[in-house]
Amino acid sequence: MKKLILVQITLMVSLHGVVVAEDSKYPPLSEYMMTPDAEVALAKSAAPDEVSGHATVKVLTTSGYRVTVQGENGFVCLVWRGWAGATSTKEANRNLAYDAKLRAPICLDPVASRTVLPLRELETRLAMEGNDPNQIAEAVRATYDKGELPSMPAVSFGYMFSADSDLGRGLGAWHPHMMVFTPNYDNSMLGGNEFGSALPFVSDGGTMFAVTVIRVDDKLAVKAQ
Repeated sequence: MKKLILVQITLMVSLHGVVVAEDSKYPPLSEYMMTPDAEVALAKSAAPDEVSGHATVKVLTTSGYRVTVQGENGFVCLVWRGWAGATSTKEANRNLAYDAKLRAPICLDPVASRTVLPLRELETRLAMEGNDPNQIAEAVRATYDKGELPSMPAVSFGYMFSADSDLGRGLGAWHPHMMVFTPNYDNSMLGGNEFGSALPFVSDGGTMFAVTVIRVDDKLAVKAQ
């Protein structure tokens, strides 16, 4: 039995770099939830009204994300929880899955709504079933290998302008910014700018989950209504 456990741990390290501490566990699901009206308002604060006012809005329920507002511009606005960090190459991001207070409103453009959103919804379902971040990452990769998730061959965008988000790690709302989903980009391709700086930088570089973060003027931050 000890040998089997050692093999499992070694495999998880090789796949994901770090094994989450055994005593890490999810808070009760109720702590991740919001009232529907508050979640709709927070989701729509991710982007200017010209975008979010015509977007589909999804809210988290005990059975996953469900459409509450049907839009017509192809954008989808929702509030990510920390589970969205499960496929990150950074341990700190993966462990955000256990932060029930994290609220990350985002409005995905039509391309990201078709490609990135199914990934995030799968991560959410797996987390709600009790899978830890390493198990989620492994299941996600297996699902891609089987062709059961849409590929991300092109660049796509997400607005994250909310002044009321909580991105965890003491960041609060941070700065309004664009998330540019840039599969397989590396930070060196943008000049190696420091993570979290005012200059564009790439998170999870070199992977299909690479995201280029571009800060915008703080005056563009949107308050939830």
